[in-house]
Amino acid sequence: MAERGGRCVGHVFFSPVSIAGPAAAPPAGGLAPVGVLPEAQGAGVGGALIHAGIEAAHSLGWELLFVLGEPAYYARFGFERAAPHGLHYESHAYDAAFQVQELAPGALGRARGWVHYHPAFTELAS
Repeated sequence: MAERGGRCVGHVFFSPVSIAGPAAAPPAGGLAPVGVLPEAQGAGVGGALIHAGIEAAHSLGWELLFVLGEPAYYARFGFERAAPHGLHYESHAYDAAFQVQELAPGALGRARGWVHYHPAFTELAS
């Protein structure tokens, strides 16, 4: 959470994800959601929250980190398209926006398949 003057102006949430594939996958997490109040946008709040979350993901032992979002925005944090690595979310319709970041060297080589967020995320979309 980001505070300014004792008021919450932004937040980011990371949660564990699972990878259903042919082999045992490395531990992984997902970034979502991130939000910043309109009056605080453009001041680096969202970026600072994402950077802090990525550092925390390392300390949790996660080896991969996923996000579904705008590739041009998330590339600056080290994310790249997941589909070329054989990793997908929900359906191939999401391949253009579903991204991954390798937090531990070699982790991408040990993961293939479908990435699943907690069922609560699907319930929100319904």
